[in-house]
Order: sequence, then structure tokens, then C-alpha cells
Amino acid sequence: MYDQTRRRKNDHLRIALEEAVAMTRSAGFERYRLPHTALPDLSLEQVETATTFLGKRLAFPFLIASMTGGSEEGGRINRRLAVAAQQFGVGMGLGSMRAAVERPELLHTFRVRRYAPDILLMANLGAVQLNRGYGVEACRRIVDAVEADALILHLNPLQEALQPEGDTDFSALLPKIERLCRALEVPVIAKEVGFGIGAEVARRLVEAGVAAIDVAGAGGTSWAAVEAFRAKDAVQREVAFAFRNWGIPTAEAVREVRAALPKVPLIASGGLRSGLDVAKALALGADAASMALPLLRAAAESEAALHHRLEAIRRELQVAMFACGAEDVAALRRLTLQEVA
Repeated sequence: MYDQTRRRKNDHLRIALEEAVAMTRSAGFERYRLPHTALPDLSLEQVETATTFLGKRLAFPFLIASMTGGSEEGGRINRRLAVAAQQFGVGMGLGSMRAAVERPELLHTFRVRRYAPDILLMANLGAVQLNRGYGVEACRRIVDAVEADALILHLNPLQEALQPEGDTDFSALLPKIERLCRALEVPVIAKEVGFGIGAEVARRLVEAGVAAIDVAGAGGTSWAAVEAFRAKDAVQREVAFAFRNWGIPTAEAVREVRAALPKVPLIASGGLRSGLDVAKALALGADAASMALPLLRAAAESEAALHHRLEAIRRELQVAMFACGAEDVAALRRLTLQEVA
């Protein structure tokens, strides 16, 4: 089982870095325009991008999305991401830690707290593993092992269905999620992997005790495409590619979940590619935004490339806020976006 998990993780990392795995549909942010203010009545230096999310300060409302771990290359990338997260004052999610549960000697590929002592750090496990004997104690060990501030439970039924080795029994998961949320000492975040969470599912998760929702909508990396590139036969590949563009676009998911759950902490991820997208996501109702593939590819290239990408995102967000006359994140979230005809 471990060798299979390790191979899958290495495959995922290689394919994400080397193949064309993006959806050919957008996340939907091009449908919206931020309101330009010709007289913002503030200076650029007055714009305050800092915010608080799940009790932790963020220098700007951004999270490095869960990506990797469980292999030596994944560990190297995680360390680079963690150093950057500390320097930029943003949060970070770890990749799925199932491999580390199966083989504790792989925990070092996820242990990045010493590189990022102050950040919001989130451990990560597939929710379906709760149907495979991973109970409260296993989740607690995962959180404690990496000194995490929260646990992400990722929901990926479509991806699992497209894997030849996938876990596809998602039955009766909600009561197990509820027991975990009640018992675990840190907040639980529910996250899709790129096909979106809609309002009804989000409502059920929050009622079960989930502290935050990451909609992780369609428009970015397609895990159906990733699995198609892993396929061993023509039928498996054809089926996987048929679902390449499946899901709820991120912008739509953010609006829908925010309308249904006005107070739930909400993360926008899936197809965001710039600080302008971050600004639009917040104006649509998100509390924070997150990216994966652009940062993964930058981190794999070099520390300098990763810093370039994060600094560009930060400055684009700041300039967008200035050009809208939004002096802080709360003001940005009060803006009304204009739909583009």
C-alpha cells in the first residue's frame, strides 16, 4: 500500500509540473470587474492588506494551497514553500498526509514548522480515509506531528473514481466528520480538490461542525486530467478526460456559498492566477484566497521564482485595493463587483 501511495504522489507531482493539466474552462473571474475609483482619497501606503483568518494573522489574505509531501522531492518543495510563507506572512496547507500515516518515516517531508514558526499551518487528509479506519486519534496524531493549527479534510470523489486504485466509498461520511469536528482540538476545514463545493454541501458540512469551507472550484488544475495522464489503458484515459472540465466554477461557488452561509470563514481557490483574482474573490465573498499550481511550478524552479510570484500577487492585490478606494480588506469585501456583459 505504501509503495502504491508513494508512486501515486510522485506521479501527481511529475504530471502537475510537466503536463498540460489545467481545465480549458475558466474559474469565472473574468465575468466580473472591480470598480475603478479615480479619486481613492488615500495613499497607496495607507492600503492595509493584513487580516485575520481562523485566529491567525495574515499579512495579506492568502494561503499557499495544499500540494505535496510524502516523497523527497515533495519534502524539498514543502520546505521552500514554508520559508516563503513565513517571509510573506501567509498561510500554508500541506499535501495529503496519508503516506505519513502509513509510513511514519515520511513525516519529515511534511514537518515544516521550524521553517515557518508563525504561520497558519494546515495538516491535510482525505475525508474518505475516515471510512478506512482513520478516526479522531489518527487525525490528532497527524495534527500534532506537524504542529498544525488546523486540519483540512479534502473531498475528492470524482478524482478517486478516476483512479484505478481510488477509494470510492463516500457513504456515511458526514457523521464521522461531525464526530471528528467535535473531538479535535483544532478547526477542521473542508476542501474540494478543484471541482467545487456548492451551497447545500457547504451547509451540511458547517452544520456538522466544519469551521471553514474552501470551495476549491473548477477553472484551475483538473485532477481528472492528472489522472488521465496516469491512466494505464485507453478506456481509463478516455473516461478521465471526459471529466476534464467538470465542476462548479470558483467564482460561482464563492457567491453561492457566501449567500447561503453569510458568516462562515470562506476560502476561494481553483483557477486564481493573480492578485486581481484574489481581490475579486474577496469582493465576491471570500475571506481568503489560495493558489496551488502557479506556486508549485515556481517553487520547483527556484526560491527566487517563488518569491517573485508571491510578491507579484501581493502587490497586484494592494494596487487593486488602492484603485478601488478600499483602504483595508473589510472595505474590499464590501465592494460591489460589476458583471461584464
